[in-house]
Amino acid sequence: MPVFFFISGYLIRRYIDEVDWRTSLDKRIWSIVWVLALWGILQWQALTHLNAWLAPDRELATSSNAAYADSLAGFVRGMLTASTSLWYLYALVVFFTLCKLLSRWKLPVLGLLALASIAINFLPLPWWGMNSVVRNMIYYSLGAWYGAELMAWMKSFNLRRTWLATGAFAAVSVVLWFANVPLLLSLLSIVLIMKLFYSLEQRYAVHPNSLLNVIGSNTIAIYTTHRILIEAFSLILIGEMNAAYWPVWAELCLILIYPFASLLICTLAGLGVRKISTALFGDLFFSPPSTRSLSPATR
Repeated sequence: MPVFFFISGYLIRRYIDEVDWRTSLDKRIWSIVWVLALWGILQWQALTHLNAWLAPDRELATSSNAAYADSLAGFVRGMLTASTSLWYLYALVVFFTLCKLLSRWKLPVLGLLALASIAINFLPLPWWGMNSVVRNMIYYSLGAWYGAELMAWMKSFNLRRTWLATGAFAAVSVVLWFANVPLLLSLLSIVLIMKLFYSLEQRYAVHPNSLLNVIGSNTIAIYTTHRILIEAFSLILIGEMNAAYWPVWAELCLILIYPFASLLICTLAGLGVRKISTALFGDLFFSPPSTRSLSPATR
């Protein structure tokens, strides 16, 4: 998630510094709130019915996740406290709002966010989703406030010349990760992953319809739909394995290929749902009505 939030912050830099609040409310906040609310309801209903159908005897922790809520009040409470599989959408709304409000005090706020990202690992809040929100805001803020400078530095960063320093930083980061302080390792992962993609871009021709661009532009569709699919896969396969119908070798093969197969299926399903949403409903499932009604010239 650190890389996702860094890129998300980097992509909205102009809205932080140049775009007024009214336009930002429509383009950056309302559009995400729409998807969060709509898919929160869809996930809640889908997971509730899947469990009632495939695992009627399963005891669900109804207060731990809005998608497992047993009442409307519980669902709303879970969504408001980010106790939802869609907590990253909740985070995007909070992060953008705070970054735009606090952009005059970037450096001191970044220091506080770094401290908060560390402290939340030792002094967690009662809501797991809110803990993730606090932990990840530092990465979004770096992208939103200093993304251009950091991207320029990462492009010029020569790993071969600094391998010793990078290795030492990585070793310290791993030690701190074991001490429940993942901040440095997350920052290192951002640099290395962004450097990797930049190198791939330099080596291979990149165009709007390339695989990575298509997946990147449909990230939200993949994220929102995959939770329902994973729940269905888990309920079906766990039931099969608990029944001991399969031979040991088949169970081992399933365990080995499941992560890759589920990633492929969820990616293709997300892309398919987005295509259907666009073709049949004007992208209603991923864009709010007001945004969809705007002419292309005003987008």
